[in-house]
Amino acid sequence: MNGSYQLQIGYNTAWHFAAKAHKDQKLPGSDLPYLVHIGWVAGEILIALRHESVSDSTLAVQCAILHDVLEDTAVDYDTLCKEFGRKVADGVAALTKDAALPKDQRMRDSLERICAMPKEIGMVKLADRIANLRPPPGFWDGRRIGEYADEAQLILDKLGPVSPYLRQRLEIKLMEYRAKFSNQSA
Repeated sequence: MNGSYQLQIGYNTAWHFAAKAHKDQKLPGSDLPYLVHIGWVAGEILIALRHESVSDSTLAVQCAILHDVLEDTAVDYDTLCKEFGRKVADGVAALTKDAALPKDQRMRDSLERICAMPKEIGMVKLADRIANLRPPPGFWDGRRIGEYADEAQLILDKLGPVSPYLRQRLEIKLMEYRAKFSNQSA
């Protein structure tokens, strides 16, 4: 099976699975389906793959599409492993914040686990934050906006080396986000 065909099958399979898993969810602060966010992340990865080579493009794309299923839906690790294999399930698990930890430790813990994974997983986290640096939900105050930007900087500092293309994209998005939203207040 050639790489393009395998990538297309992997994309379609993951997209269908994610569409079912996220079917009733909305983008926070919006009436748009949550799948819009999934599409943004997958799009960032697909474009990054045109600029950089990776060992496993299907892993990158499937993890991009599935990155929130463990954290935000009823899907469990075993189901993900059965449907997509251990490599994808482990990647998505690394991208999933551990709800058992105190909130202020969750991102650092996830970043440590991501760093132990293939570079494709780090690329997904970079793409996820790029996709999330859009206008914040209206209920966020200036403090929350600043914390989110600081967290984006942490992600950039920790994972930027895995992808020069996505590092540059995140640097630009973060600069624009800070300039546009850092002065907002509740």
